[in-house]
Amino acid sequence: MRYLRYALLAVLAISLLTVALANRAPVTLKALPDDLAAFSGLGWQIELPLYLVIFASILVGVLIGFVWEWFREHKHRALASTKTREVSKLERELAVMRDTKPEPQDDVLALLDQRKAG
Repeated sequence: MRYLRYALLAVLAISLLTVALANRAPVTLKALPDDLAAFSGLGWQIELPLYLVIFASILVGVLIGFVWEWFREHKHRALASTKTREVSKLERELAVMRDTKPEPQDDVLALLDQRKAG
């Protein structure tokens, strides 16, 4: 299984390297379209290799997916935390109940307990 994982990582690395080499041409990233940038005075732009834009987009997409999933699963984590606290509280109560020996309510049970003890 380890070798299969290494082979998969090698194929992935070769694929990413091939994409990077095939997309080395610089591209211009602009914050706003030209007309809107001229109107607002915010003409921010940067020139980067295309492979860097592709990989950064993939990374941002994965991060957005992780954050989205973390928020979506919040209710499940909160419920699990509540249940964990409830279970620990009940376990403490059970331990206290086991430590304290209640007096038998019935005379027959009291006689049986005395016989076991004596």
